Amino acid sequence: LEEFGLRRRVAGRWQYDERHLCHSPQERIFFEGAWHEGLLPVQGVGATALAQYRLFAQRVAALQGAARFVIPTLHASLTPALLALDALPFAAWLDREGFDEPHLRWYLDYCCRDDYGADATQVSAWAGIHYFASRHGFHAPGDGNDERDAVLTWPEGNGWLANRLAQPLGDRLKRAHAVVRIAQTRDGVEVDGWDSASKTLVRWQAERCIVALPVFIAARVVENPPEVLRHAAARVKYAPWLVANLHLRAPLADHPGAAPSWDNVVYGSRGLGYVDARHQSLDPAPGPTVLTWYRPLGPSRYDSGDGRRLLLDRPWSGWRDELLAELSAPHADLPALTTRIDITRYGHAMAMPTPGLRAHLGNERTPASGRLAFAHADWSGYSIFEESFTRGHLAGRYA
Repeated sequence: LEEFGLRRRVAGRWQYDERHLCHSPQERIFFEGAWHEGLLPVQGVGATALAQYRLFAQRVAALQGAARFVIPTLHASLTPALLALDALPFAAWLDREGFDEPHLRWYLDYCCRDDYGADATQVSAWAGIHYFASRHGFHAPGDGNDERDAVLTWPEGNGWLANRLAQPLGDRLKRAHAVVRIAQTRDGVEVDGWDSASKTLVRWQAERCIVALPVFIAARVVENPPEVLRHAAARVKYAPWLVANLHLRAPLADHPGAAPSWDNVVYGSRGLGYVDARHQSLDPAPGPTVLTWYRPLGPSRYDSGDGRRLLLDRPWSGWRDELLAELSAPHADLPALTTRIDITRYGHAMAMPTPGLRAHLGNERTPASGRLAFAHADWSGYSIFEESFTRGHLAGRYA
């Protein structure tokens, strides 16, 4: 971040370039016919919900003190307390602790689907608590701590970071090449790749190789995959994901309540809401924009079948109709203003931190075998940029 000029130390504290921080307001939810600030339903939910919000905040705070929840996860040992949470589904832990209020449970399912692609019945209690305890905690309404951590974001998402990390590589970065074989030899490593432009197979030779691939692909590409890789590939499960970009020719009409935000969520919907690419613009005048709608397809109460098969078989028009129906609840004029919809399918979008996965993967800084070092967020059991970057950095130092 310092190399990219995104932050610097001022009087002992980090100061971020505000142009790259998520502009306010960050989040809102469409609930009971109106927009409300934040993503936790508050208005009209009743005393039981508010009480459970406070109790859950207290429980997360207590766990933050009892065990280390950090990003990247390698900075925390796999203590008995963390392993006990890892062994249990998050939903089962919530049931055991008495957190059964529907609005709270919807919100916690939303958070799990947002970060992990599946709901609280599928991910571990460690993962569910880690979502909050490793970051800003959980703050109940009215607790006097409504400030959220600053978030870096860009209209193109983490692509902004990826492009800048790639720039110094120049011609060494081989685009449009698919690696089909990695093999250790007596003197080094051979890497075979398919050049889609020339339609030829090319080979590189090196003393060592960092395999920064999802483990299910690495296990197929690496010749005679080592036990550590086969062990990981057998346990990591992936959530499919669909992303749709809606091009709008004019601003949307809006319901009363909270102002348009970076993240706009419809309560109780299958999708995770939409992000407005224009939200980060410094131009205050409303205008045409692109909305990005996210639809996780890992196991949840919305999708109990084979999400990957559904993603493959359902025509694009089916996804179009679903997203337009969902987003028309807060924006009745959306279909008329949409000029184009781009739909992208990800069959293996992210690793799901299922119960027992962290114990299965262990906490090795750089899984390795011979001349191969493995680096991918899969080795942390879930998929965020910080985990991926750390794994790659450590593998580079190891190699």
